[in-house]
Amino acid sequence: MTTMVNIHEAKTHLSRLLEQVAAGERVVIAKAGTPVADLVPHRAARVAFGGLKGEVVYTDDVFDVDPDIQELFYGNAAP
Repeated sequence: MTTMVNIHEAKTHLSRLLEQVAAGERVVIAKAGTPVADLVPHRAARVAFGGLKGEVVYTDDVFDVDPDIQELFYGNAAP
């Protein structure tokens, strides 16, 4: 079932609308009768850590001090 409410009613009765959504209903929020947003249940996205493992390659010299950046911070008298 779909319920359409205006913005003022949505702000006034947000808790009730969230309960309806949790129960499986779809709520459409409208402005002057024109649908603006859908209030639907949250679906958690799966997160995969290490998705680029083996794809990104670098050498240890990326951790060396860059002389240009040193100069920006310390001028010509780098420590």
